[in-house]
Amino acid sequence: MISMRTFTNLLLLITCCIAHAEEPAQPVPFKQAGILSTWDKYQDTLSFGKNQTLALLDDGCDLSKPEWAADANSKYPKVLVTYDSVDHDNDPRHEGRGYHGTTIGIPSSINHGDQRGVAFNNQLAIIRSLECCHCNLRDSKTLAAALKWVAVNHNKYRITTVNLAPVDDLAHDVPVMTEIDVQLKRLRKLGIWVSAPTGNHNFTSGISWPASQPDCFAIGAVNPGTNTVFLDRYKTVDLVVPAHATSSSNAILCGAAMILREAIETAEYDWTPLGDNVPEAMMLIFQRTGTPLQDARSGVTFRMLNLLAAIDFVFDK
Repeated sequence: MISMRTFTNLLLLITCCIAHAEEPAQPVPFKQAGILSTWDKYQDTLSFGKNQTLALLDDGCDLSKPEWAADANSKYPKVLVTYDSVDHDNDPRHEGRGYHGTTIGIPSSINHGDQRGVAFNNQLAIIRSLECCHCNLRDSKTLAAALKWVAVNHNKYRITTVNLAPVDDLAHDVPVMTEIDVQLKRLRKLGIWVSAPTGNHNFTSGISWPASQPDCFAIGAVNPGTNTVFLDRYKTVDLVVPAHATSSSNAILCGAAMILREAIETAEYDWTPLGDNVPEAMMLIFQRTGTPLQDARSGVTFRMLNLLAAIDFVFDK
C-alpha cells in the first residue's frame, strides 16, 4: 500500500505527462485558428484523423527522423505508404536540393514526444514528387504522376486529403494549364481535398503555381497573434490560416480538413446543398464560419480559419 504523498506525486507525474504529450506543434497558430478549443470540446466525439491518410506531395522525406519512425499511437505507423514519382520507386528520401518534405508534415500530423499536429491520429502517404519544393512548370509531369498515384490508390490507403506543397515563387493572376490539371479535377470529383500554399513573397498581384489552379484550394497566411494577412495573397485565395509561412498555413488546414470531414461523417451532416462534392462543401463551411479579415493592401476581405466554428456548424452547436 502506497502512502498518500507517493500517490499524490504519481498523480502529478501522470498529469504532467499527459499535458506534455498534448503540446501543440505550433501553439499560437493552433490557438488562434480554434484548433486547441476543438480538441478540448470534441475530445470524446472525434478521433482527430484516425482512419484517414494525408498524402504529402513534396521533395521527399527523411524517414529516419524520430517523428516519422515512431508514433505515440503504437497501434499503427505514422507513415503508411511511400512513393517516388520522380524515380518511380517507393523510396521518398530527398536528393539534391530537397529538404522541405521532412518537416512539412509536422503541423498537420505529428504525434511524437511532446508534440501533436492538428490531426495527430492520421497516417501519411509520403510522396516525393519533385526535386525541390521551390518548383517550376517543368515539374508538372512528376507532380501529375504523383497526383495520379493518389487517385489510383486512395481507396487502398484511405487517402482523403492531399497537401500539394510546392510553390513556384511567382505571382499568377490566372491559372497556368499543365499536366496536373486533369489529375486535380479527377481528385476533386473523387471527393479528395487538395490544397496548396500561395507563396511567401508578399505579392498582392497573384499567387504561386500550383495554388493558382482550378480544383486546388489556395491557402494564404495570417501573421500569428495578429489579424494581419501577409505573404502572397490575391482575390483567388480561398482561406487564410495563422502561420509564419504559407506552407505551414496549408499544412495546418490539411489537418483541419481531415477533422471537418470526420465531423461531417460523425454528425451525418447533409453537405450536398453546399457543393457538388465534399471538398467544395467543406471549403464553403470553412469560409462561412471563418473570421473576416480586411487587407488594405490587396483590397480583399479574406476569411481566416476558425476550426471550432466549423465543427460547431456541422454539429449545429
